Amino acid sequence: MITKIAITDDHPMVLQGIQSMLKDHKAIKIVGIYENSQQTLQHIEKDNPDILLLDINLPDMNGIELCKKLKSTIKDLKIIAISNFDDLSFVKRMLKSGANGYLLKNTDPLELINAFKTVLSGGMYLQEDIQKKLLNFQGKKVSKNSLITKLTRREHDVLVAISEELTTQEISEKLFISPKTVETHRMNIMSKLGAKNSVGIVKIAIENGLL
Repeated sequence: MITKIAITDDHPMVLQGIQSMLKDHKAIKIVGIYENSQQTLQHIEKDNPDILLLDINLPDMNGIELCKKLKSTIKDLKIIAISNFDDLSFVKRMLKSGANGYLLKNTDPLELINAFKTVLSGGMYLQEDIQKKLLNFQGKKVSKNSLITKLTRREHDVLVAISEELTTQEISEKLFISPKTVETHRMNIMSKLGAKNSVGIVKIAIENGLL
C-alpha cells in the first residue's frame, strides 16, 4: 500500500532534503509540494495526500492557523509539523490546532518513517528531543494557575484575540469596545500573567492552559 505524502515549506533546501530522504522508499509517494498556505489550500484536496508535512513559519499564513483550517475541512488528513522551533509554546499550539505529530528539521529518514507509521495508525508522534522537553517541563512545573489571578470574561476575550494576532483596532471592532479599553485589558492581562509583551502573554497563557 502506497502512503501519499505532501509537503508545505517555503525553503527549497528543506523540500529537496525531504524528497531525498524518501526517494528510496517505494511504499511512499510525494504527491504535492507547496511553497505557502495558498498553494496548499488550492491543491491539497485534489492531490489527496494521507499525510501533510507542514512547516510552521510560512510567508502568507502561519502553519498553526493553516493546520486548524485544514483539519476543519479534511478530517482524515494527518498533519505532522516540521519546524526549526523546539519552543514548547509552538509545539502545544500546533497540537492544539489538530496536528498529529511534531518533528524538528534535523530529523533522520528512519524517524520520519516511524512518524508516518505512528500517525497513520492513529497515534501521535513527537520527536524524542521534544518529548524530553515536555517531560522536563511537566516535572519542574509548579501549579502556576494557582499563582495567576483569574482573568475576567472580557479579559479572556481579549486574550483570545491577542493569540489570534489581531491588532488593537481589530480587537476593538471585534469586541465592540474602544481601543483604549482594549489597551487597559491588555495591561491588566500582562500584569496578572507576569508577561512583558503580547508574545509573552500568549506563551504564558498556553503553558497554563488559558488558551
